[in-house]
Amino acid sequence: MRKVLQWVRSLVKKSVVLIYKILTILLPLHSKTIVFGSNLGRNYSGNPKAIYENMVEQGLDNNYRIVWFFEDENMKIPGNARVEKYGRFKYLYYMAVAKVWVFDCRQPQFLIKKKEVMYIQTWHGTPLKKLALDMKEVTMAEGKDTEEYKKDFYDNAQTWDYLLSQNSYSTAIFRRAFSFYKTMVEVGYPRNDILFTGNKEETITKLKKELGLPLDKKVILYAPTWRDDEFYCQGSYKFNPSLAFHMFMENLKNEYVCIVKYHYLIQDSIDWSNYKGFIYDCDKSYDIANLYLVSDLLITDYSSVMFDYSLLNRPMFFYAYDLEKYKDTLRGFYFDFVADVPGPISLKTEDLIDDILHYNANDYSEKYEQFREKYNHLDDGHASEKVVEIIKAHIK
Repeated sequence: MRKVLQWVRSLVKKSVVLIYKILTILLPLHSKTIVFGSNLGRNYSGNPKAIYENMVEQGLDNNYRIVWFFEDENMKIPGNARVEKYGRFKYLYYMAVAKVWVFDCRQPQFLIKKKEVMYIQTWHGTPLKKLALDMKEVTMAEGKDTEEYKKDFYDNAQTWDYLLSQNSYSTAIFRRAFSFYKTMVEVGYPRNDILFTGNKEETITKLKKELGLPLDKKVILYAPTWRDDEFYCQGSYKFNPSLAFHMFMENLKNEYVCIVKYHYLIQDSIDWSNYKGFIYDCDKSYDIANLYLVSDLLITDYSSVMFDYSLLNRPMFFYAYDLEKYKDTLRGFYFDFVADVPGPISLKTEDLIDDILHYNANDYSEKYEQFREKYNHLDDGHASEKVVEIIKAHIK
């Protein structure tokens, strides 16, 4: 039975690819059609969202045919964009006719990009952990060995025409790790524009009320990354942070509440009922930028959230319980994590609690300033409109 199912899946996949190839041959490009997607259709967030919403602000959603792809075809978004289900026939159709593609991660290998199409790859973070061609060994649930993974990544990156970079540090890494030598758009990240426009009391209070957060307590945002070797299958990773949440709650609940934000690749459904009133489980499709705004401090590990959150100049804590394994076995780092991150690093829950309760900003002010100078020197609240200008110039 299993072999039959595998055969059917293989046949369906081959049929989909064939249909798409036929569409690319038969259908002409639509000069004013733009397609958007974030995290392979899993949510409405990040750089593509910010770019699109700037287009809506300018009224460009009335001038162009804009299409968003989501796993949930009932997703509600602002503006006049069409919403289509990711991976279905209309996805294939619009990918075949769109003049502009805007995505924040790699798309399927079978896609054919005509030379007249402009592909803006926004990417999804400043790198701490090794990427793509810089990785020594791949342990992810890709079903590929290291060399095959790297070849596929290289081939995919060659289809990009523009690649966004948050800072000059990222530009140098992206050039090498992606072997990307076309146009680098080094303007900061569009997704961070809201951290300039929305960092005000009335906006933060409104967001807290929408999320059901208490207004009389401080808010912790816990946003760890995923682990390459902890997975169920390709694209489905586990949430296993080794944090003693009961201890965490008992020591902090009088002053704090905590939002847990999973990485979009995490597929676990956690029962937080025993932590009611302290832990707020945020839907993974929710835009993390709003969570940055409502939080008073961030706990992360090796996630690129640290580079975005540092724009707010708020305390950051690094719960790195598997530091040696992650550094030496899973990924490796581009810089000295222990020396450079602008906040306390803890390996155990009790140490993290102590770091939070006895945090002194003066102890990290110099490192924080250096961190911001290196990674935030381009973010100015206007990255979205700079990218939109590139799109407008191409569609003329």
